[in-house]
Amino acid sequence: MSEDGPDQSPPTDRESPVGAPVIRGDPTLTGEHAQQAVAFDPEDAESLALAAETVAAFAQNTAGADDNVIMLRGAAACAALVRGEGSYKAAAERAGGDVTVSFIRKWSRVHDLPQSIRRHVARGDIAPTAAKHIARVSGEARLHLAWAVLDHDLTVRQVRSVASAVNDGTDIERALTQEGIPLGELVVQLPADVYCELRRRASLDDAPPGELIADALLAQFDES
Repeated sequence: MSEDGPDQSPPTDRESPVGAPVIRGDPTLTGEHAQQAVAFDPEDAESLALAAETVAAFAQNTAGADDNVIMLRGAAACAALVRGEGSYKAAAERAGGDVTVSFIRKWSRVHDLPQSIRRHVARGDIAPTAAKHIARVSGEARLHLAWAVLDHDLTVRQVRSVASAVNDGTDIERALTQEGIPLGELVVQLPADVYCELRRRASLDDAPPGELIADALLAQFDES
């Protein structure tokens, strides 16, 4: 099964090994940068040293490359350094310079996002600054927040606001509603014949089209 394969509950955390270039090494997502993707092994001394150097450069914004690739590599290095050193504090001290515990924690959480979200970060659909706030929330709320970014073009300010509200105990649906964003709303383009049949059946069943679409998708997901 793939990292984000069908399940009773969709993955909301990283399932591949810490530091593995699952996304960074995919040329369909990062293009030519995939060839330079590095795996950070928290149990290997040389790899851990490279992770520390990468975190330091990332913190100083001197790593050089496309922003999303920098973020993915830096986040992976942060996560590996934390695992190898045993704590956020020790990881920050190993990286040295102006690297803070907050910086390490923030980007390690981004690295721990599920692949379904990280793929959109790599493509540039979700800005690194927005990904940091998505990573602040846990469970399915982070998926709902990520998909809202894609479907409603949320600003980083809105993402930060929703994440803060959720962490303060507000339900994700209410937190999005407060920003004027309806949970679960998706605009899709259907072939004309499929659209016509959907409308016809919805009319005969006295049901909204969205209900028929949801039923059909759930049946498809159950089969797979």
